[in-house]
Formats: sequence, C-alpha cells, structure tokens
Amino acid sequence: MDQEQKRVSRDAYKKEKRAEQQIKKRFVRIRLIPIWLRIILVTLLIGLCAITGTFVGYTIFGNGDAKDVFKKDTWTHIIDLVNKNS
Repeated sequence: MDQEQKRVSRDAYKKEKRAEQQIKKRFVRIRLIPIWLRIILVTLLIGLCAITGTFVGYTIFGNGDAKDVFKKDTWTHIIDLVNKNS
C-alpha cells in the first residue's frame, strides 16, 4: 500500500466515525412517563399498598370490622399495645 491509499482509507475511516457520532448525537430517548411522574406514581402505589395491607390485615387476619381500620381510636389502641411492653 502506498501513502496515498493509506491517506484515503484513513480519511474514509474518519468520515465514517464522524457520521456515527452525529447519529449518536441525534438519538435522544423520549420517555413515555417522565421521571417526576414516576416518583409520584411510585409514592402513590406504596401508599395504596400500605392502606390495602392494613385493611386486609385488620379485617381478615384480625377479625375486625372493616370500618374500624380508619378510626383514630383503633390506631391509638394498637400503639398503646405496642408501647405497653417496651
């Protein structure tokens, strides 16, 4: 290979590399759900799961009344039972 062929192949390689970089720069990922909305959704789902778990635990496993789960007196009683032994 003479010098001229090396220079041409080197230039072609550089042009190809530059074209690949331009394509990479143009590619921007567009998210379907923005990050701030994901954080809000995850927080709401965690709260919903906590409420559902409390409801199921109190009514099914604890044999309590479903309406009593959301009363303040119920939670005061549960907190008193937990703190009584400590």
